[in-house]
Amino acid sequence: MSEQATGAPHPQPRTRGGAAQHQPAIVEPGVTGAQSLIRSLEEVGADTVFGIPGGAILPAYDPMMDSSKVRHILVRHEQGAGHAATGYAQATGRVGVCMATSGPGATNLVTPIADAHMDSVPLVAITGQVSSKSIGTDAFQEADICGITMPITKHNWLVTDAAEIPRTIAEAFHVASTGRPGPVLVDIAKDALQARTTFVWPPHTDLPGYRPVTKPHAKQIREAAKLITQAGRPVLYVGGGVLKARATAELKVFAELTGAPVTTTLMALGAFPDSHPQHIGMPGMHGSVAAVTALQKADLIVALGARFDDRVTGRLDSFAPHAKIVHADIDPAEIGKNRAADVPIVGDAREVLADLIVAVQAEHSAGRVGDHAAWWTEIDRWRSAYPLGYDRPEDGSLSPQQVIQRIGQLAPENTVYTAGVGQHQMWAAHFITYEQPATWLNSGGAGTMGYAVPAAMGAKVGMPDRTVWAIDGDGCFQMTNQELVTCALNNVPIKVAVINNGSLGMVRQWQALFYNERYSNTVLHSGPEADGKQPCSGTRVPDFVKLAEAMGCVGLRCEDPAELDAVIEQANAINDRPVVVDFIVHQDAMVWPMVEAGTSNDRILAARGVRPDFGDVVDD
Repeated sequence: MSEQATGAPHPQPRTRGGAAQHQPAIVEPGVTGAQSLIRSLEEVGADTVFGIPGGAILPAYDPMMDSSKVRHILVRHEQGAGHAATGYAQATGRVGVCMATSGPGATNLVTPIADAHMDSVPLVAITGQVSSKSIGTDAFQEADICGITMPITKHNWLVTDAAEIPRTIAEAFHVASTGRPGPVLVDIAKDALQARTTFVWPPHTDLPGYRPVTKPHAKQIREAAKLITQAGRPVLYVGGGVLKARATAELKVFAELTGAPVTTTLMALGAFPDSHPQHIGMPGMHGSVAAVTALQKADLIVALGARFDDRVTGRLDSFAPHAKIVHADIDPAEIGKNRAADVPIVGDAREVLADLIVAVQAEHSAGRVGDHAAWWTEIDRWRSAYPLGYDRPEDGSLSPQQVIQRIGQLAPENTVYTAGVGQHQMWAAHFITYEQPATWLNSGGAGTMGYAVPAAMGAKVGMPDRTVWAIDGDGCFQMTNQELVTCALNNVPIKVAVINNGSLGMVRQWQALFYNERYSNTVLHSGPEADGKQPCSGTRVPDFVKLAEAMGCVGLRCEDPAELDAVIEQANAINDRPVVVDFIVHQDAMVWPMVEAGTSNDRILAARGVRPDFGDVVDD
């Protein structure tokens, strides 16, 4: 991940007393702490804040009204503000900003902060706090949001002195956007916002313990290059860190130089073109057979900005048993955390790849070039035998995979896709082709239902010239669809595809496979008496078309495969307001391939009851 990944200006830290200190360029006496906050946001380059006012943060909303540089978007729920800021950050590479008041306003940001932390998204959350004299007294709408969010932020600050606001905001944006990006929180007492102070910019920041390492060690680079050219069965295991570092161009050069197969995680889709012949798919629980098996059979895995999480590795002690590991990451805490590294490399993915390219070229010049012909023969056999695919429903109803695939095929070039969590998320990962970075946004680590709609809103605000499709499920959609009102009122014309199978689809799939088809509380289309075994025609309460229209959007419905393309094209043609399309799909469609949780990746199922036999299967 890269300091350059944010795209937004931010001050570099200057330790007090250091040689880099200089006279401030801006001195504005007699301003309130609230005015100082808004001026600080302007100076760090923040152009959008998603939030909701309330008592403790209200002083900040008055000067924000006068700012010509900072746009505020009034959301309908603080969770929507946080996910919108995340979508904005993921789409643009800049820092996302959200704002809330004290107590419940602040605690409603916890889920999106945790989500951003898991997925390394640069986010600054600003919250109001009760007056400093009331802190710790259980005052009205008081919550220790710094204590609550300590485990899920890179750092957080409680500000009780108005003079400290510029320095804190400068530090917050710097910490959020450099090293391994992530969320930070700035909690400001109400009396600090109301007090008079002098706005000074740039401030003298003081971060003596924060020094991210970006330049990799030359010896480790040389050792990695030797292993790469010696390997017979290498795999490049690419994670979201490559996207954060804006290292996709370097990745393509490196992959083609080595000739190794490339697998991109759920968080890295678009980092390497799906259409490239070296791309073998997504790894993990619902990864392609070729990608999962290649990692299992590899003799060398080069992990770039990836963290060996459980959804990729399956049962850890059986993951890639014959492979040596080169692990490069900006965060040293990730290296060796789950899988020991033979060659650990701490550094920015862009710099690591640039140095690896030079080192591998030197190996080639010395006559040391890997021979991967036999390895590619095996991989191509797996790709041919077990391609991604799906069956059309026998009753002639809509297939959810077909819906998502056609959305991808009919959407304008460089469309940005967001997804909720569950079956539709995996189908969107499989059946939409991602050729460019920052075109696939989803909640990977936390798996947050309700992410898609507000994240799409944030992405569209940040990239107004791009088409943005939110691929959502009928369960996820009912968690945050109120943000469509925000979109309608703020001219944010996103498009939402509700993949409506009348149930919490992924949980229902697990119940079908592992709980003897006992569908306990996963049916959404009728009351608690539903047994889940009767055919349904999607969730009808609420009626998503009427709901969309009530929120100022265009509402469409599609139930017939013969009308699919026409409905999608109609949605694509509407660009003056949000569009919601209720796609009524078959309830029994499942996500394949699949590795059952807690088992070895060797036990991957290509389809229900279809287990590829590659030999050396590790038993449960």
